[in-house]
Amino acid sequence: MSGGSAGARTIAAIATNNDFELSRYRAAKLMVKLKLESCQVPQHQYKRGGNEHFEIPNLLDRQFDVVEPNTVWCGDVTYIWTGNRWAYLAVVIDLFARKVVGWAMSLSPDTNLTLKALELAYESRGRPSGLMFHSDQGSHYTSLKYRQRLWRYKITQSMSRRGNCWDNAPMERFFRSFKTEWMPKVGYENFKEAKYSVSDYINGYYNNVRPHHYNAGLAPNESEIRYKDSKTVAKFY
Repeated sequence: MSGGSAGARTIAAIATNNDFELSRYRAAKLMVKLKLESCQVPQHQYKRGGNEHFEIPNLLDRQFDVVEPNTVWCGDVTYIWTGNRWAYLAVVIDLFARKVVGWAMSLSPDTNLTLKALELAYESRGRPSGLMFHSDQGSHYTSLKYRQRLWRYKITQSMSRRGNCWDNAPMERFFRSFKTEWMPKVGYENFKEAKYSVSDYINGYYNNVRPHHYNAGLAPNESEIRYKDSKTVAKFY
C-alpha cells in the first residue's frame, strides 16, 4: 500500500486509524522481525534566503497553520526523470489538512503547467474565492498570465523570499516525501508510467491513507471529513 515508504510511526497510525490498536514501539519490533525497512531519509536543514519579490510580498510569512479549508493554498514545481528526459510536476496543496487539491505534469516547466494545477484545484474545490495562494518566485508564478488568472479567481498572491525554502516548507516536505517514499531512485521509464505513479501516490495513498503528523495522524481526506462533520454537528446547537 505504501510502496515501502511507511516507517513504524506511519504503520502504527494506519493500523490504529483502522481500529487495530498498534503502538509505534510494537510496530518497530514487528518491522525488525519481518525484516522491513522504510525508505524515508532523515530530515535536513534548509538555507535561509534573500529578498521578497518587488511586487508580490510574502503575505503568508510562514503562518502555515490555518483553521479551515480553502483559506491558504501553496504551490510548487519539481522535476522527475522519465526515461530520456525530465518531466515536471506542479502541485497545489490546501494548508488546512495538507491535502493535494490540484496537480499537473508536463515536459515543460512553464506557466501552462502551473495553470493546469491551479485550474484543477479551483474546480475541484468548488470555485472558492477570497483565499491566498503562496509559492516561490519562479517565472511560472510571476508571469502576467498566471497573475491575471489569480485575479480572475479572486485569489490573493503571496511569494516566498528568494532562495528561502522554509517560506514554502509544506510544499518542500510534500515533494521530499514523494521522492523518498514513492518515486524509484532511478526515476521512471517513460512519461506515462511517471504520471500513473504520481496519480497513485496522490489519490491512492497520500490523500487517502498516509497519516500526516500535522493532522494528528490522520490522512488529509479524513481530517477534512472530520472537520466538515464537526461543523455540521455545531449547527444543531
